[in-house]
Amino acid sequence: MIPKRIVAGLAALGLTACGPVSESLDDQADRIARETIIADGHIDVPYRLYSKWADVGQATEDGDFDYPRALAGGLDAPFMSIYVPATHQVTGSAKELADELIDMVERIARAHPDKFALARSVADVEAAFAAGKIALPLGMENGAPIEGDLANLVHFHMRGIRYITLTHGKANHISDSSYDMNRPWGGLSPFGREVVRAMNDLGIMIDISHLSDDAIRDVLEVSTTPVIATHSSARHFTPGWERNLSDELIVAAAEKGGVVMVNFGSTFLTPEANVYGRARSAAYDAHLWAEGLEGTSELRRAFYADYAAEHGAYPYAALSDALDHFDHVVKLVGIDHVGIGSDYDGVGDSLPDGLKDVSTYPALIRGLLERGYTEADVKKILSGNLLRVWRAVEARAAD
Repeated sequence: MIPKRIVAGLAALGLTACGPVSESLDDQADRIARETIIADGHIDVPYRLYSKWADVGQATEDGDFDYPRALAGGLDAPFMSIYVPATHQVTGSAKELADELIDMVERIARAHPDKFALARSVADVEAAFAAGKIALPLGMENGAPIEGDLANLVHFHMRGIRYITLTHGKANHISDSSYDMNRPWGGLSPFGREVVRAMNDLGIMIDISHLSDDAIRDVLEVSTTPVIATHSSARHFTPGWERNLSDELIVAAAEKGGVVMVNFGSTFLTPEANVYGRARSAAYDAHLWAEGLEGTSELRRAFYADYAAEHGAYPYAALSDALDHFDHVVKLVGIDHVGIGSDYDGVGDSLPDGLKDVSTYPALIRGLLERGYTEADVKKILSGNLLRVWRAVEARAAD
């Protein structure tokens, strides 16, 4: 394998490993993927492996991420999501689960030191890229593991967490959730405001995905650093669905210097998939409740198959639909405020045609080029915008 840094050097001379070449659009997309750090703000590998272990240093039968596919797609810095379901807020096991999932990512890196490297800073990501390795930065999805104690926030920073999605599917002790109509705080809780300030001090990016609109407004008021939406798309295409960001909030986040990172799940991309997906999820949850069952991947797949037989096949989005969301954010706030937050391994079997796993970033790049984005624009989307915010957060903590 020729390291990406060698390929980039050859590309700068108009060469490939085999010599001069007239560059097609596919070749251009592939070259950009090879010479540019590709950062994805949200990939749910840890929780996928918690449910069913597999060695992602090798090709795997399940899921959307493994080393061979990441290498094929040019992925360099996938944020490993330390996802803690809201049920652990009730059982009191949130911190324990988060530590287990971090242990799992560390295990992956130890098992394959030639392929992966843990990353706690922008400098670590750049060093891994230069060494031809895939960096594994960590983001925590759901602030429940903080468990009301800022000492736990310090603990997770020391363990490598570099962003926190403040809540998830239910309101927690930090914030109200876009998915939960029970909104005890009307936005952030008083403790949540303390958490935001402490994250600014420590150098942890604030993720506004999953938050209620009022909670996002509170974050933007309190935070002294830019924020990120690690896996959210534009509500313009899914009217009334608060999980995606409204135009107002996209503009407000951009005015703060932040970045909206487009989610690839079809439910996030088109109204047809959104309506179908929400109805299917509600039916599945009702089934679990009625039968007194605990959800599993196998049970969900079986239920979804039965649901499709009765209601028709799931209306998958297309690559072009994902591109529409990039276009929309750029038209609203400019090229400096959009990135990639695929939610691979987190959105199940809902990924659009053309973006089914981590091998497909070159297809995304080609699509952007076809729509008139320059190489400089594309490189900002691939990682430049996210790394700018991360550097700003690091600088704020250093001050």
